[in-house]
Amino acid sequence: MGAAIATLLISVFSLGTGDFEIAPADVVTTLFGEGNPAHEFIITELRLPRLITAILVGAALAASGAVFQSLVRNPLGSPDMLGVTNGASTAALTVVILGGTSTQLSVAAVLGGLAATLLIQLIAGRALHGFRFILVGIGMAAILTGISGYLLTRGVQMENARALLWLTGSLDGRDWGQAVPMAIVLVLVLPVLLLACGPGLRILEMGDDSASALGVPVPLLRNGALLSAALLVSFAAASAGPVNFVALIAPHLAKRLTRAPGPNLVPSIAVGALLLTGADFLAQHLLEDQSLPVGVVTGLVGGGYLVWLLTTERRAGRI
Repeated sequence: MGAAIATLLISVFSLGTGDFEIAPADVVTTLFGEGNPAHEFIITELRLPRLITAILVGAALAASGAVFQSLVRNPLGSPDMLGVTNGASTAALTVVILGGTSTQLSVAAVLGGLAATLLIQLIAGRALHGFRFILVGIGMAAILTGISGYLLTRGVQMENARALLWLTGSLDGRDWGQAVPMAIVLVLVLPVLLLACGPGLRILEMGDDSASALGVPVPLLRNGALLSAALLVSFAAASAGPVNFVALIAPHLAKRLTRAPGPNLVPSIAVGALLLTGADFLAQHLLEDQSLPVGVVTGLVGGGYLVWLLTTERRAGRI
């Protein structure tokens, strides 16, 4: 609840802040359809699509991160670390270098993320938990990063500039064309994760044998949850580029706030929306003369958090 309220407050200030300042009261009035024409155009056509995209992408990344960490039973098990995001990035980068359209880029990102997930699962076999799956994912991420680097050497200057901005993770210029597909995917996939997979994932944390004894269809649950999470992160990459560390950080913060077992999907979703909305607000206003890609902010914050997490896990003897 606290994360949702904080997201709402940041959203109001974000919609009212910019070259044309709008008071918070006027922002709320405009959102309820009673603002003047100038405010309605600035908010609903220019600023609101970017904000909604940030909220939806943050929620999708957090949900996927919570599922991955629950499946692999490791705090580092996020799609950023396991090559899923890299698959989406490499496929989308190929389209950018070839001069493809935004629609083709989005389709390629989704297909690339799903293909990387299936390939990692195929190589790792049934070991969806433990270090085998993580090592395979890290190896796949390294290979795909190398391929992306090679593709950048083959592109012309203008294509490379477009590719580098996308690879950083950016919400600049986002409109309803990115927000609506992301919303549709969340509406379709989140009920599957929350209602069909959530209870089983909590039981699965007790171990495969215990879960099977309690009637949980372990292989079906794992494959369904993995595919759903990969779909979310792939569409998130298609909408905003590979925004790193949100999928890693949000589930950890949610678990620390709730102190509850299980994947904590709903709290993770709320925290993920808050993280990306706050990061985008900072990205737009941290520097006076220019706007930063949101991936720069999440990278700075997430990198520091990752160092702290690794230090904590090492002291606890878990790595």
